[in-house]
Amino acid sequence: MIDKSKVKDLVGEWLNGKEYFLVDVNVDNQNKITVEIDHKDGVWIEDCCELSKFIEEHFDRDVEDFELEVGSAGIGQPFKVLQQYINSVGYDVELLTQDGKKMEGFLKSADENGFVVVVEEKQKIEGKKRPQIVEVEKSFGYDDVKWVKNIIDFK
Repeated sequence: MIDKSKVKDLVGEWLNGKEYFLVDVNVDNQNKITVEIDHKDGVWIEDCCELSKFIEEHFDRDVEDFELEVGSAGIGQPFKVLQQYINSVGYDVELLTQDGKKMEGFLKSADENGFVVVVEEKQKIEGKKRPQIVEVEKSFGYDDVKWVKNIIDFK
């Protein structure tokens, strides 16, 4: 079976000096290798092809056959690594908390400890008869959520 850590090392070598970052590497029991990379400005097919060729040069199909798929992390897919959060600061996101609450908001900040989302909530304001919609900052640790992903708006 193809060694996942060897694939990660090869991807890391190829990424060195580039603005791309690794999102995920998976090697299943049939030797299907899936590599996901990302970039703050999107992923170019030419770069996926270049990375694919680079990985293939380091394995011998006569010794161990494999299938290789290199691509982007996928628009609208849940974030898997911190860099995806950082690149999405300033954009709208959707998230699902561990207790099953879904919410949408503006991703205000993200670092290695967690992230902050600004959401709109109805709250009773003193002196007002009806609840008002106000912006509230919600802080989360990465273990507090099942997933977070960008909201895709085609308007």
